[in-house]
Amino acid sequence: MNPVDTKGSSKTMELRQLQYVIQIAKEKNFSRAAEKLHIAQPSLSQQLSKLEKEIGVLLFRRTTNSVELTHAGAVFVHKAQTILDASEQLKQEMEDMAHMRKGRLVVGSLPITGSHILPLVLPVFGMQYPEIEVVLIEDTSAKLEQLTASGETDISLLSLPLFDTSLAWEPLIEEEICLAVPHRHPLANHHGRIELSELESESFIVLKKGQGFRQITLDLCEQAGFAPRIVFESSNIETVQSLVAAGMGIALVPMMITRAPRSEFTPLYLSLSDPAPSRTLVIASRKGRYLSRAAEAFIRTMKRTVDRHYNG
Repeated sequence: MNPVDTKGSSKTMELRQLQYVIQIAKEKNFSRAAEKLHIAQPSLSQQLSKLEKEIGVLLFRRTTNSVELTHAGAVFVHKAQTILDASEQLKQEMEDMAHMRKGRLVVGSLPITGSHILPLVLPVFGMQYPEIEVVLIEDTSAKLEQLTASGETDISLLSLPLFDTSLAWEPLIEEEICLAVPHRHPLANHHGRIELSELESESFIVLKKGQGFRQITLDLCEQAGFAPRIVFESSNIETVQSLVAAGMGIALVPMMITRAPRSEFTPLYLSLSDPAPSRTLVIASRKGRYLSRAAEAFIRTMKRTVDRHYNG
């Protein structure tokens, strides 16, 4: 407990003093209480007198043969036991967290990344650390950078580049970017890799503003010497794919989504010019933020699982 100044003097009630009072009340004898507490009896008597003087009330009635609680003493013992119990519980909870038995982890993720990587990671992490509660937040790149910088997520799965300079990151995976086209598109019969410059006259379907992969598409087209002609925008990569499959345009997509089960709404995926463009997925956190053991364990699990699934 913090010292409380009264008229210039410093008064401090300590947890050990609470323990002394409880033990005396239990034993009703200074000698036995001192023995249980492993301190000398004169020291115990001195500490009790000091405490009673500090709080301004007598806690015990002392007689020749016994020590009895006063009314104030009974109230004190009840409250003191509550405080000690809460202190012990707090200590235990901190130890549990330190040893990975309990905890809470807030993970931010881009929708594309979350739908393909987290289903691989969460079951593995849940088996290893069943008492760690994982809270997921899916949002745009811009919003996730903001949430991570403010500490509202412990870690976030993002793609480079990051625009918030207060964020630190470590790489998770380098992922190839490919081209999605309708099955009846002229490029469907193209042999070999496709140059991005060949797509200048095409109609593009892209993600909405604030999504990291939209910016990647714009940057790649700019590097190829043109601005894409955007005909549709969506906040959902599955919708983008479905529109491509329906013949409404083409799209640049991350390689991971090509591994999803095929359906009538699945477009044709083609490789782009060698070296193929890629994106870097990273694990971001706020610079200088303490990463809990739960966060560190989640990062380790994610790296192992992703590496085994995508590179194994």
